[in-house]
Amino acid sequence: MRILFLSKRRYMSKDVIDDRYGRLYELPANLARQGHSVLGLCTAYRRLGDRRIHHHGEQGDLNWQPFDLLPHGASYAWRLPALGRTFAPDLVFSASDALQVVLGNHLARRLDVPHAVDLYDNFESFGLTRLPGLRRAFRRALQRASAISCVSEPLQKKLACELPEVPLLTLESTIDPDAHRPFDRGKAREHLGLPADAWLMGTAGALHHNRDIGLLYAAFERLATRHPDLHLALAGPVDPACPLPQHPRVHYLNQLPHAQVPLFHSALDLALICMCDSEFGRYAFPQKTYEILACGTPLLAASVDAPRSLLADWPRCLYRPGDLDQLITRIEEQRQQPCTPSLAIPSWADQAKRLESFWREHLELPE
Repeated sequence: MRILFLSKRRYMSKDVIDDRYGRLYELPANLARQGHSVLGLCTAYRRLGDRRIHHHGEQGDLNWQPFDLLPHGASYAWRLPALGRTFAPDLVFSASDALQVVLGNHLARRLDVPHAVDLYDNFESFGLTRLPGLRRAFRRALQRASAISCVSEPLQKKLACELPEVPLLTLESTIDPDAHRPFDRGKAREHLGLPADAWLMGTAGALHHNRDIGLLYAAFERLATRHPDLHLALAGPVDPACPLPQHPRVHYLNQLPHAQVPLFHSALDLALICMCDSEFGRYAFPQKTYEILACGTPLLAASVDAPRSLLADWPRCLYRPGDLDQLITRIEEQRQQPCTPSLAIPSWADQAKRLESFWREHLELPE
């Protein structure tokens, strides 16, 4: 099968192509490994260069054609059909944000092929949809989609109410099991410059107000007065509206390379996933849940929809969003009796196989 994949290039502060990172890389890459020919048209919203890049040739084939939206601008949409006709896809597969889904709808209709959409989040909550007309065009593209995969069960339920005629699949983001694995805690702390004998809790990711990171800061500052061995480790971009705590036992590691995130999680006594009960939080699937559990680290997550469902059998690993007192209580419980949920973690190869099976069930596609 020939699959034309549309995506933005920068994703979660990473370069999809150069860093071979995350859902936007792993799904097309694993579809190629299943024997399909995949061309990724990858749009940079700032200048990054447009050199064509080939990644796989074992069974199928994966090629990336990057495009800088500047200086091409709106003309890019009109170039897509010519690019599509040259590749002659059996399926257009769009992902990453509302703009790419709208472009995918435009291209699939011009080429008269099915259009599959993948939603790694509730794209309507992204700032991009404030562009005039984009939200309406995005909703129209979803209504016309041949099939939609989405990152969480809550998001699928939302879409099922809005799009009752469109086939839907919940397809959680996952991890590379070769990269995310346990490391010796002492060696991980030494490598990262963290204190060897501390009871260390922390989080890696966006340290932003919309993740309710301030609640974690407040919990640490209160607990630090009770426990002189308690330290807080943080990694990721900082929101100026929510500055880091000014405390001698806070360790800020800046934004770690993705390859060092398993070291970070292995160094912790407790890893936290902070989220708000918001449009973003309710429909997101925190991939770091799997990243943390693969390292064997005890976990505490905000009880928004997806983590609450995933960790339903481990209520001590959940706290009510915005509830400082319960967060403090849960941290104290984890100090006394650490809890590491035991979950089966799918591979990206598993997810790509599920995605292809879903497509074949609902779409007319060649072998």
